[in-house]
Amino acid sequence: MADVVNVGVNLDAFSHAISGIQALRSSVSRVFESLKDGMRNRETLEGREKQFIAEFQDNLQAVNRDLNELERLSGLVGRPSESHPLHNSGLLSLDPVQDKTPLYSQLLQAYKWSNKLQYHAGLASSLLNQQSLKRSANQMGASAKRRPKVQPSTLVLPPQYVDDVISRIGRMFPDMTIELFRPNGASAVLLLDIWTKSQYQVFQKVTDHATTALLHYQLPQMPDVVVRSFMTWLRSYIKLFQSSCQRCGRFLQDGLPPTWRDFRTLEAFHDTCRM
Repeated sequence: MADVVNVGVNLDAFSHAISGIQALRSSVSRVFESLKDGMRNRETLEGREKQFIAEFQDNLQAVNRDLNELERLSGLVGRPSESHPLHNSGLLSLDPVQDKTPLYSQLLQAYKWSNKLQYHAGLASSLLNQQSLKRSANQMGASAKRRPKVQPSTLVLPPQYVDDVISRIGRMFPDMTIELFRPNGASAVLLLDIWTKSQYQVFQKVTDHATTALLHYQLPQMPDVVVRSFMTWLRSYIKLFQSSCQRCGRFLQDGLPPTWRDFRTLEAFHDTCRM
């Protein structure tokens, strides 16, 4: 009878492995709770940073410790012997009395949770690599200090490329004056008067809409398309006082022309009509 029951699986190690999975889940939850809470409830900025980094490192070490323990237990569990039939244990998933034999449901939930953990851990790793802590290099050891800082590459463009893009846009809109200058080195900006506020309400609204458009047209992978799209949208104001509202059909409402331009169709609307 003992030969029939022994199917090559260490049930005691298996039970401890389930407990190890639960411990690993708890330690990972503490990591995300620490990230969610951040540096709140601290007196000074330096104290907040030091205590947050210390707690975060302790939680990561706990995850590593629980993961190593789980890997050790997984090696002790063993595997079922193929030479022995499963007999009634093969019907474990069909047992309707869940309160007596909940092992199958627990294993199923642990498997689903393990897959989700792996997926979210991959996302968290990529985000942490992009947004590293400001002072993490001081606490992560000498190897971390020698690690080169990753610079963003999507918005670092050669000056000649920027000049060519602005030159092409200037030829596309000959009725608009576009000037490019570099006040602080290689960073290029278009010549715009962004400090003086217009005394006319209509141009104040156009300025507000232009600020909104700058936030709307965002495509870091294709910056030339962003600039060209914004300039096309801005050029639609050339008929600011000649276009009627596409909804109400009026030229003026409360003494103002339609100052809003749709981002996709460039159609003119009053502020109240575009809602």
